[in-house]
Amino acid sequence: MTDNPLLAQWNTPFGMPPFDEIEMQHFAPAFDAALAEAKANTDRIAANPDQPTFANTIAGMEFGETLIDRVSSVFYHLAGTQSDAAIEEMSRDLSPRLAAFYSDVLQDQALFARVDTLWEQRDRFDLAPEEARVLELYHRMFVRAGAALDEPGRKRLSQIMQRLAQLGTTFSQNLLADERDWSVALVEDDLAGLPDDLRETMKTEDGWALSLSRSVVVPFLESSTRRDLRETAWKAWTARGANGGATDNREVAAEILALRHERAQLLGYDDFASYKLDGEMAKTPDNVRDLLMGVWGPARSKAMADADRLRSLIAADGQNHDLAGWDWRFYAEKLRHIEHDFDAAALKPYFTLNGMIDAMFDVSARLFGLSFRKLDIPLPHPDAMAWEVLRGDAHVGVFIGDYFARPGKRSGAWCSRLRHQAGPVRPIVTNVCNFAKGNPALLTFDDARTLFHEMGHALHHLLSEATYPMVSGTSVARDFVELPSQLYEHWLSEPQILRQHARHYRTGEPIPQDLLDKLLAAETFGQGFSTVEYIASALVDLDFHTGEPPADPMAAQAETLARIGMPDAIPMRHATPHFAHIFSGDGYSAGYYSYMWSEVMDADAFAAFRETGDVFDPEMAAKLATHIYSAGGTRPPEELYTAFRGRMPGPEALMQGRGLTAG
Repeated sequence: MTDNPLLAQWNTPFGMPPFDEIEMQHFAPAFDAALAEAKANTDRIAANPDQPTFANTIAGMEFGETLIDRVSSVFYHLAGTQSDAAIEEMSRDLSPRLAAFYSDVLQDQALFARVDTLWEQRDRFDLAPEEARVLELYHRMFVRAGAALDEPGRKRLSQIMQRLAQLGTTFSQNLLADERDWSVALVEDDLAGLPDDLRETMKTEDGWALSLSRSVVVPFLESSTRRDLRETAWKAWTARGANGGATDNREVAAEILALRHERAQLLGYDDFASYKLDGEMAKTPDNVRDLLMGVWGPARSKAMADADRLRSLIAADGQNHDLAGWDWRFYAEKLRHIEHDFDAAALKPYFTLNGMIDAMFDVSARLFGLSFRKLDIPLPHPDAMAWEVLRGDAHVGVFIGDYFARPGKRSGAWCSRLRHQAGPVRPIVTNVCNFAKGNPALLTFDDARTLFHEMGHALHHLLSEATYPMVSGTSVARDFVELPSQLYEHWLSEPQILRQHARHYRTGEPIPQDLLDKLLAAETFGQGFSTVEYIASALVDLDFHTGEPPADPMAAQAETLARIGMPDAIPMRHATPHFAHIFSGDGYSAGYYSYMWSEVMDADAFAAFRETGDVFDPEMAAKLATHIYSAGGTRPPEELYTAFRGRMPGPEALMQGRGLTAG
C-alpha cells in the first residue's frame, strides 16, 4: 500500500499531508488499513499478560492510533471545506463505521478491566500530574461509553452511537445542500443600497446572484433598500433545513434528541443535559440556566428599547409596516449611523483580509513572541495559505488559513488540526472561514473579529505543551474551550493595533482617528439584539436536553421562546433545523451556553491586562501562556483559570463589556 500517499511515510516539509498526491480513491483503503492497525493495537494491549501500568495501557492507547488519526483529519478537513457527492457518500458510510469501532474499543471488557484496575489502584503508582489527569479522563471516557454496563446495555448503546453518527452526518449534509442549492438571480435595479464590494461579490457571468452565504446574506440585510428582497433573503436564511423534502432536518433533530435521552438514561443520568454537563465547569443545567437568565433580562430590555427606536425610523421613512425580522439589521445600521455618525461602508476599505492577518500575527508576536513565515507547499485548496510558526528560531507548528466562501464548503468558521501536539511533535492547525472573495478581500469588523476568534483557537493548539494527545491543545472542558478564542478577540479593538493594521486598501493610509473613535464608541451598539439571539438559542438547546425529549422539537422551540418573551423581530441565532452546533455532532449539544460561560472568564481575563495599564503586559502575557494557552487539559479548568487570575470570575465584566449594565 506504499503507493497510497495516505499510508506511505510523509517525507514532506514539517510532515504535512501530501495534498498534491492525495486523491479520493485513496481514502477507502487507507481507512481499512488504519482501522485494522488501530484494532490490532488495542487487541494487543487488552491481551497483554503483564500487570497494567500507565505505560503499557494508557500510553499504549494514546500513541497507538496515529494512522487513523491522520487519515481521518485529512478526510474530514476536505469534507468540511470542499465537499462533493463522492465525499458525502463516503461520509455517510464512514460515520456509523467509525462510531462502531470506537464503541467496540471503549466497551472492550478486557481493555476496560486494565483501565479500571489502574484507576482503582492509582495511589500505588508514582504518576506525574499530567499522567494522573490522563488516567482520570480515560477511565471517565470508558465509563461514559458504556464499558461498565451489562452486555445488553453495551449493545444498545453501541447501536445508539452508530445511529447518532449517521444522523449527524445527514443533518450536516442537508444543511449544506439547502445553502448550496438556493440562489436568486438579480438585475442591476435589485442592487439598490448595496455597497460596491458586495455587488462585486455577488456578480456572476449573467448579472448578480443572492446566495445563502453568510458573507452575502448579512450585509445584504444590512444595506439593501429593497424590502421585498430583504424578506426573500431573510426567510430563506431562517428556513434552512426546514423546507420539506429530502433535506428537511426536523425529523432528524427529533430522532437525535430521543436517542440522546436514551443514551443518558442507560448511563444512569436523568437526562442528556445532566450527562453532558457532568465534568464540565457548569456542572448542572440549573447553573447554566442561572447564568443565561441573569443576562437575558437586561439584554431583552435593551433589545426592546432598540426595537422602539427602529420603529420610529420606519415611521420617519413614511412606511406603515411594523418592524419585521428582515427590517432589523437594515434599520439598525441607520440607527448606528445616526447615534454614532458611523457608516460601516466607510469602515470596510480599511479592513483588508491581509491587513487583519498581519494584525492577528502582530498580537501573537507581542503577547507570545511568535513569528510567522509564509510557506510555499502543497495545500488542500488553492485558496489556502500556510505559515511556519516560530518562537525565535524554534519551530512551533504550521498554521493554515482557508478564508473564502465557496460551493461545497460548510458555512461558518472553525478551527481544527491536521496533527495534534504531543511531546516533541508540533501541531498542524487550520482556520477555516467563509469571507467574501475580492480584490482585495475586504472584511466587516465582525469578520475581523471572527478571524481573531479562530486564531485564538489556533494558538491554543500551537502553544500547547502537553505530553499526551488526550490533554493537548483544545482538549479541554467544552465550557472552557472558548476562553482562549474569545479572549483573543479583545486585542482587535485596541487602538494601537487598529492604527497600525487598519489601512485603506487603495491609499495605504491608516484608519482616520475620527473613524476609529466612532468604531470604538459603537462597539456595544446592537448588543441587545446579538445577546438575545444567542441566549435564545442556548436556552432552546438546554431545554431540548433537560427532562423528556420533545416529540416535536419545533413546538418545543416555540414554547421556550414564548416562555422567555422572545421579541418577534429577532430570530434565534440558530433555529433547530439549522442548529449545526448541536445536531451535526455531539460537540456543543447541551453546551451552546459555553460561549457565554467562557465569556465570563474572557472579559475578566482581559480586565486583568487592563488593570496593569498595558494590554500587552509581559508578566500577565507569560501567565496567560503558561496557564491557559499552553496547558491544554492537563489540569481541571478551574485550577488553570485560578492559577492565571488568582480567583474565579463573576459576570460583572461580561455585562459591562456588552453594555448591559445601568449607566
